[in-house]
Amino acid sequence: MIKVAILGYGNIGRAAEEAIKAAPDMELAGIYHHNDCLDCIAGNIDVMLLCTPTREVPKFAAIMASKGICTVDSFDIHGQIWGLRSQMEPVCQTNRTASILSAGWDPGTDSMVRALLTAMAPKGLTYTNFGPGRSMGHTVAAKAIKGVKNALSMTIPLGTGIHRRMVYIELEDGADFKTVEANLLADDYFAHDETHVIQVESVDALNNVAHGVNLVRSGVSGETHNQRFEFNMEINNPALTGQVMVSCARAAVRMKERGEFGAKTMIELRPIDLLPGNTEQNIKALV
Repeated sequence: MIKVAILGYGNIGRAAEEAIKAAPDMELAGIYHHNDCLDCIAGNIDVMLLCTPTREVPKFAAIMASKGICTVDSFDIHGQIWGLRSQMEPVCQTNRTASILSAGWDPGTDSMVRALLTAMAPKGLTYTNFGPGRSMGHTVAAKAIKGVKNALSMTIPLGTGIHRRMVYIELEDGADFKTVEANLLADDYFAHDETHVIQVESVDALNNVAHGVNLVRSGVSGETHNQRFEFNMEINNPALTGQVMVSCARAAVRMKERGEFGAKTMIELRPIDLLPGNTEQNIKALV
């Protein structure tokens, strides 16, 4: 049995716990909070799922890897993923362990779909349209703004990969809305999209963890044009993220067992490593 622990117990942490308990080849090795993860014993844990806010992932990933523990995270700032990979690679190599980065559904499984579609039609355009739905990363970023008591960030697709962010906030007593709004709009999570900040009395009255994606590629296979592919899903956001992280925990252990130490994103993985069962069973069932 693969011994999987969880660091952080918010929406994703709770969903990951459910996925671990449902997995036939895993057992829950513990749930840790930020302050006590330093005391975890490497021998009791094969993989640590970093269910923390994205901006805390680099610190905790390095701490766990230095103990020889495999890690899986759902780091979701697209433009910083290569930097995190470059940071984690030597730590993992030195400590003979494996880290899988950005293991959610986007980045993550959607990244794998985009890679496959690009292989199928090397020339062309891909548009990833998120939502409508609750963005966990953007919501956490909004909650971190000084003066915000609670927040909900909704992603609204406008088409061709362009999105609107609707951010609903409750303010702390005495907080100034205009100051909070300016700080939120300047945050890197929101600075690149059309963003509207709306003050409400109760975020809980609006909250919904549903989300989805419509991914479209039109391109050329060889010299044949007008190849069009479309991928759609409607999901519970934390449930899918937690499940993908748990599947990647399996892949991280298999990497380490083969001596493939280092940090990888999901498009670098063997898809069969994500699945329980043996190679023969999965090839017969899926190929």
